[in-house]
Amino acid sequence: MAHRTPAMRPTGEPVADILDRALGPRRAEADELVDLLADVSGEQPVVWASRIIGFGEVMYTYESGHSGLMPALAFSPAARQHTINLTSDFENRWADLMTRLGGRRSGTACLYLSRLEGIDRAVLRELLERTRDHTLAEWSDCT
Repeated sequence: MAHRTPAMRPTGEPVADILDRALGPRRAEADELVDLLADVSGEQPVVWASRIIGFGEVMYTYESGHSGLMPALAFSPAARQHTINLTSDFENRWADLMTRLGGRRSGTACLYLSRLEGIDRAVLRELLERTRDHTLAEWSDCT
């Protein structure tokens, strides 16, 4: 069987091309998110899978043996919302922060923000810091 190139990988595309998918006021918010994630991660933005802006990278290996590379922190700007990738089950894990964050929707590991207006930036930063710390602690021993 031929080896497939994983979809989740750095692509080398210009970050600005992905940021431009955010329209109107979301475009300036996307720039703000780049600055925030870069500051929290200490890394420069890189495009992953032609749609995600990632910061840093970690290697993961599941018990099943499946392994791969993923960004330590990431978000995806779009015309309708920003999708921020966080630690799985962040809503329950960090309920103390979620009650203070502001208007949002969430999934298992994604925070969906229609706009940054009304979002507590200090709480968002703390979510990102906790995600960074959790991700690095969970996968730092993978080689």
